[in-house]
Amino acid sequence: MRRGTSIAVIGAGLGGATAAAWLQREGFAVRVYEQARSFERVGAGIHVSANVMKVLRYLDAAHRLSQIGIHPDTFTSRKWDSGEVVFELPLGATGEQMYGDSYITVHRHDLHAAILEKVAPGTIAFGRRLTDVKQDGHVVQLSFADGSKAEADVVIGADGVNSKVREVVVGPSQSRFTGAVAHRAIYPSVLLGGMQVRNCTKWWGPNSHILIYYIEQSRNEIYLVTSAKGEWHSQASWEFCRREEVISAFAGFHPEVRAVIETAPQLTKWPILDIAPVDTWSKGRLVLLGDACHAMMPYMASGAGMAMEDAAVLARCLVQLTDHAAAFALYQTSRMPRVSKVQRISAENSFLRYPTDPTWVFGYDAATVPLGKQLPGPTK
Repeated sequence: MRRGTSIAVIGAGLGGATAAAWLQREGFAVRVYEQARSFERVGAGIHVSANVMKVLRYLDAAHRLSQIGIHPDTFTSRKWDSGEVVFELPLGATGEQMYGDSYITVHRHDLHAAILEKVAPGTIAFGRRLTDVKQDGHVVQLSFADGSKAEADVVIGADGVNSKVREVVVGPSQSRFTGAVAHRAIYPSVLLGGMQVRNCTKWWGPNSHILIYYIEQSRNEIYLVTSAKGEWHSQASWEFCRREEVISAFAGFHPEVRAVIETAPQLTKWPILDIAPVDTWSKGRLVLLGDACHAMMPYMASGAGMAMEDAAVLARCLVQLTDHAAAFALYQTSRMPRVSKVQRISAENSFLRYPTDPTWVFGYDAATVPLGKQLPGPTK
């Protein structure tokens, strides 16, 4: 497409910010509309696997983040009660050689900040909750809750599981509670009183799991995130929860797990949501990426990575083709086989539980992969 094309990105999360940075790098006029009034350092860790690092490296955002995050030597899967190691995936230098880049764990805010640094100042309009979208064939008109309006030649919906853009593309749909909740906590590791914890361990229980890892090279902060059966009746996106609730959910787990939970000064609870898959990612001048078109369970730690890959491939398609409809079609054809596979395996919650070759996930490079239908790779 011509570089003067105006592009509006709805949502400045990881996928939206990546799309904005990549498209600006290619010379497009990009404006981002974000409903939040600011970005806070919300307590969440994130895995930045080699496939994600390759996207960051293209944006010149990888080096700084690599200096902040911890580079685990392994991803370790352990039995919930005995602590027996059932699988260790080599990472560190070995993983970098195998998959073509680093694997780090870091605070989600630090990842977001590294991407936002590559977005031109003044690009993001905060406090803009999208309420209406109209297309007249040549331009898209956007209306926001604060009464403001905007126009663009192309609109990218990176607005998550409750996407307003998706509603226009495929009709109304509601996110649904899966019956599982995620408990989260970040706290100073000194509170563990010298207890040694591995860099990155997932403890697998019969109907629940807990992932524990450090989020910075100093190991000053430790992060835990769980999945357990639970109820959710709140309209909020998360809420604080009592420590006793989490202790009860993980009764019988290994003493190390219980100690990490019992030490947490404050715990939060988040509903794990899902949404029915959609097989149409664009309509007219509108196109979707990330959770807006393929929300997935969080059990491969790949939701953000898939959104960032989407952003890279979509940008490449818009650069390569002069017609937006053809670019959108090529983008969907290029991405759907991969994200559908990740959706399925995420729902199974089987990834890295037992000996696994993750090359098909981590070895992917969204900046160079041939555009067009991609084969999904091995099943396990």
